[in-house]
Amino acid sequence: MDISVVVPLYNEAESLPELAQWIERVMKENNFSYEVLMINDGSTDNSWEVIQQLHQDNPNIKGVCFRRNYGKSPALNTGFERVKGDVVITMDADLQDSPDEIPHLYKMIMDEGYDLVSGWKKKRYDPKTKTIPTKLFNATARKVSGIHNLHDFNCGLKAYRLEVVKHIEVYGDMHRYIPYLAKNAGYTKIGERVVQHQARKYGVTKFGLDRFVNGYLDLLTLWFQTKFGKKPMHFFGLIGSLMFFFGLLAVMVVGGIKLYHLSVGTPAILVTQSPYFYLSLVCMILGVQLFLCGFLGELIIRHSADRNEYEISEEIKGE
Repeated sequence: MDISVVVPLYNEAESLPELAQWIERVMKENNFSYEVLMINDGSTDNSWEVIQQLHQDNPNIKGVCFRRNYGKSPALNTGFERVKGDVVITMDADLQDSPDEIPHLYKMIMDEGYDLVSGWKKKRYDPKTKTIPTKLFNATARKVSGIHNLHDFNCGLKAYRLEVVKHIEVYGDMHRYIPYLAKNAGYTKIGERVVQHQARKYGVTKFGLDRFVNGYLDLLTLWFQTKFGKKPMHFFGLIGSLMFFFGLLAVMVVGGIKLYHLSVGTPAILVTQSPYFYLSLVCMILGVQLFLCGFLGELIIRHSADRNEYEISEEIKGE
């Protein structure tokens, strides 16, 4: 099979028939063998009934229905588990992503050798309240991930080599950082293509401004897991040790000042009346706690079932 199209959706019943016809036309014009997986993320409208009808009209259209709304990442991960096409295309169901881009994305994967190609909606039909935070968000993501050639990490229109989606796990809200996940899995040939962005035709957006706050927190989590996920002591142990020794040094300074005044017979306040004494104790206590966090993290990693699992691209074995 040439192409698998994964479409996560939530309350998009109005747009699904038009999207299905559009995808079918593009596939027939280019003689692609294909499948379309529509992942109904607990819609409260009649989206599932529409998907069932579309399947009857076109067996290439398949569907999965969640019992409740889980989010875009679980929907994509469920689709990735089921796809069979050589190239996997993801797109939103709101008709803002154009299926006419599919042949170009397919060519970049199959002919140009990319592992992942992300769309870039260079010209957007969104309000400034959405576009400006998006630019700031993408700038931060480029800096943290090290993928400097991507301008739109969260574009729903992406293309993947099949093995890429089989070797990454999309969870939580990590769909925003699939290129980062792919890079961490060893798939570093990541490209970008300017794609057409269309104004929403039906319904309303399902995302609010809180996604930008959550997006930064998820990025921080992913960065930490990437850098210290297998070696938590390198983070917690280092910071904990520095805080403990800083607090210990400060306590010694406070005590030394007290002894000095006693030795020369000058008046001095009680050690317990000095605010620096308590700040020193807090640093020492926090240092010990952070060090123990790193130690416990190392114990958990050591007993983890996947502690020695690594991605192997090729192997040569002797007889």
